[in-house]
Amino acid sequence: MPGAGSALASRSWLLLVLLLLSAFAAPAAELGSAKKVYMREKVRKMFYHAYENYMVHAFPHDELKPLTKTFTDSLSELGNLKVLERLPQNYNGSALTLVESLSSLVVLGNYTEFERGVLWLSGNLTFDVDARVNLFECNIRVLGGLVSAHILATDSKSRLEHGLYKNQLLDLARDLGQRFLPAFETPTGLPYAWINLKYGVMEDETTETSTSGCGSLILEMGALSRLTGDPRFQAAALRALRKLWSMRSPLNLLGTTLDVVTGEWIEYSSGVGAGVDSFYEYLLKAYILFGNDEFWDMFHSSYLAVQKYFRHGPWYHEADMRTGKATYWQLTSLQAFWPGLQILVGDVAAANSSHREFFYVWDKYLLDHGMLHPTEKYYPLRPELAESTFYLYQATRDPWYMEVGETIINSLNYYTRVDGGFASVRDVTTMELEDHQHSFFLSETCKYLYLLFDDSFLAGQNYVFTTEGHPLPIRGSWHEKLPEAYIPANWTSVKNENQAIRLSALSQQVCPATTTGGSISLQIESACHIPDLRADHRCRIDDECGIDSTTCRKRVCSMAGFCGLWLFIP
Repeated sequence: MPGAGSALASRSWLLLVLLLLSAFAAPAAELGSAKKVYMREKVRKMFYHAYENYMVHAFPHDELKPLTKTFTDSLSELGNLKVLERLPQNYNGSALTLVESLSSLVVLGNYTEFERGVLWLSGNLTFDVDARVNLFECNIRVLGGLVSAHILATDSKSRLEHGLYKNQLLDLARDLGQRFLPAFETPTGLPYAWINLKYGVMEDETTETSTSGCGSLILEMGALSRLTGDPRFQAAALRALRKLWSMRSPLNLLGTTLDVVTGEWIEYSSGVGAGVDSFYEYLLKAYILFGNDEFWDMFHSSYLAVQKYFRHGPWYHEADMRTGKATYWQLTSLQAFWPGLQILVGDVAAANSSHREFFYVWDKYLLDHGMLHPTEKYYPLRPELAESTFYLYQATRDPWYMEVGETIINSLNYYTRVDGGFASVRDVTTMELEDHQHSFFLSETCKYLYLLFDDSFLAGQNYVFTTEGHPLPIRGSWHEKLPEAYIPANWTSVKNENQAIRLSALSQQVCPATTTGGSISLQIESACHIPDLRADHRCRIDDECGIDSTTCRKRVCSMAGFCGLWLFIP
């Protein structure tokens, strides 16, 4: 029966196709999982290529020179953008890259190497050296690295063999913190930018510093005070932060550089990039870590000011702190941290918009070098775009961000990987490399890319990452009592049983599209957004209107009785 044979053959062929499809067309989730594992291992190889070359060719010196496979004792050079001056004699390094790598080793699950590094530092590292260092850089890299590694060595995960570790890293951190304190002995309480670890503030030391330099110390020094019970470290950092905040303009804006003796501004132009970036970051993260409403009030006011005066669509330009008028329209790689910070306050829509622009520039500089400003041709393997990509993926679980991460990883491997490690890019128009592998490539860039594809380190844990990528756990014992009321001037609400609770996402620290409220259900859409009192947006007075979710401007009640942006605020 030819017909039956033909039908049997057709059925057999169909069965074979189905078997092949079932074998090779795995579910999308499984394919996605396989891709994540593949990319995770690719990042792991990047980290170890950089780390092992450092350990072979540079350790125990500070950083690796990957092109020549040598080293640089760079601790005293950090933050010195003009010339490499006053280098210490007989200084053989502080194993800076090892200190920076410890928390990354834990994130990657390599407890054996973590233990080896902890024990070496415990027996060999000293800060009794004639080295003039940048306070900010030494704080975020060395002090932050030691404090974070101490916490990771003593938590409940049993990462070290029992009895081997006896708080040696904390002792080193305390010693370093004590060497920082003379820098704060100024009429204003604002610290000098430079401190000699052995002799304190040098004679005729420069009195110029940056907003970041004196306003981004509170996480590391605050954590050190809580771990040691010595309040001096947090007190010094907090006094400096309060003084800095008191110097803001009536627009709630701060400049970029100032004088620590006179307390006068030197540079009035400011933005969210170099010189001021981590100031904003530390206000919010200090509030999350320590629960002090003072940090919250500072951040809330400054965030709204940034949105009003610096934001231009998805971009952020610089402006004069006194007038709010735009000064520079230059995009820099340091600004790319901002979308990640916006995720922490729930401003997902704005974060996504800005992040896409930064990624466009990442892609664009490989294709169209004509768009680059001459001063922005240097790329030292910075982590900011990878950091924001990680935060946005955590908030949205949009697989597009993994594609962004893959692009970053492939670019780094193609352009910057050399036989001796990973080299900075001196000029992105020619892709000429520089003989320097910065320690933050291991502490931040590799860490955030790894966490993008494998966040198991975060499972069941709450961490704040410092500006150098070092995790600090959020502990209830570190928190101060949270406030019960918010100031109406900040467009939040006062606790009142007879009044509907109308808080912004910024106040509640929730992500957009989170339904909240007992009998009142609210859809909070943006960090600064406060919904109108009524769902139909009807109103009788301005107080019944909220804060617009995209412009962060106060909505008002029109003559027809509807809330909106009827009054344009330039």
